[in-house]
Amino acid sequence: MSEGSTPQGKHPTHSVAPALRSLVPVLVVLTLIALVPLLSPSNRFLSLAISAGINVIALYGLSVLFGQTGILSMGHAALVGVGAYTAAILARDFGVGFWLALPVAALTSAVFAMIVGIPSLRVGGHHFVIMTFAFGQLLAIVLTNGGDYTGAATGLDMVGPVNLFGADMGDLTRYYLMVVAFVAVAAVASWAIINSSYGRTLRAIRENEKLAASLGINVGRHKIGAFVVSGVFAGISGVLLANFLGHISPTQFASFPSIYLALMVMIGGARLITGPLAGGILVAFLPEVLNLDPVQSRIVYGVCLIAVILLLPDGLIAGIAAFVRKVFTAKSKERQRQENGVVSNPSEARR
Repeated sequence: MSEGSTPQGKHPTHSVAPALRSLVPVLVVLTLIALVPLLSPSNRFLSLAISAGINVIALYGLSVLFGQTGILSMGHAALVGVGAYTAAILARDFGVGFWLALPVAALTSAVFAMIVGIPSLRVGGHHFVIMTFAFGQLLAIVLTNGGDYTGAATGLDMVGPVNLFGADMGDLTRYYLMVVAFVAVAAVASWAIINSSYGRTLRAIRENEKLAASLGINVGRHKIGAFVVSGVFAGISGVLLANFLGHISPTQFASFPSIYLALMVMIGGARLITGPLAGGILVAFLPEVLNLDPVQSRIVYGVCLIAVILLLPDGLIAGIAAFVRKVFTAKSKERQRQENGVVSNPSEARR
């Protein structure tokens, strides 16, 4: 083997190691979160944590679309709704249980994402945002006027329990642990997409769409693909949400829930694997910690969003990481200057 071939052979190892290091903090945090039931938390805390975890799963899909491709969807809650209603209708009409409904709902949400994405992605920027927002509103109208099939404005009840290896997952603690496991799978899947050649292609489109097209990348197909991937995550989130709440209605998947999801991913940061997890937890628990009513919480969310856009455009986690790096770099430079000063002035060092 020639001398020049050694670095080339080592390149994949060097590229994989930093990527694995980025996943470790998420898995450590999720492991700690999984141990929370040992502290005997209240049912309210577990319910908030389950809701946050279900949102985080959808956020990991949105982070692929927004963080990697640069496309912000304001209809993501509608895709969650497609998954939720698919599971509810399958359970009611065909007696399909949770585990079989899960892939079917994920596929259905992905198909809807593709149907919406094909015409919407022909436009860009704020036009795309408006079209996805309109899709969310349209779905809510269709569900509201769907009669007995969709339950109209009152919605649908979930039929049948969730069982895993014979254990009833209806217990709050068990459902909590199951959601944590799904969040871990979603985080690993998102990490794998981000660090794959497909993820690098999406980032190339995000940074310079025209240049990517000039290099032979099918920009439209990859954008639709990212939308479809986000739909899979949303569909899984919808099934978990429907079974957790036991009842779903059109208002849960209209315009504001989509804005709510976009807010979470923007506050946490869409480009880092820790961003969706941080955004989901922060937005879910902030009103509880500050004891805010719904109106006050919306005001606080708006202020947080403005602050993040102005001060931390890459999200809270990226901003904190940048600040920590800056502090350590400053300390390192100061220490280096002090060491250089000692070396260059031996007489002062002796004193």
